[in-house]
Amino acid sequence: MPNPKRRHTRARRDSRRSQNWKLEIKELAPCGQCGALRVSHRVCPSCGSYNGKVEVTKKAPKKETGGEQK
Repeated sequence: MPNPKRRHTRARRDSRRSQNWKLEIKELAPCGQCGALRVSHRVCPSCGSYNGKVEVTKKAPKKETGGEQK
């Protein structure tokens, strides 16, 4: 079995052993306007408001024409 040529530092050893590579679940907070859950400090995806003001207006969904285009 090969042996290491140099000793690894404590920091290098501990960073390898740490569990900081795991992803954390984002905390969700209710929107002040509509009450939907949203990520903190972000625009609400359902109503488009941030900090009590409407920042992004919602677009109406596109209507399908019925004919297929090729």
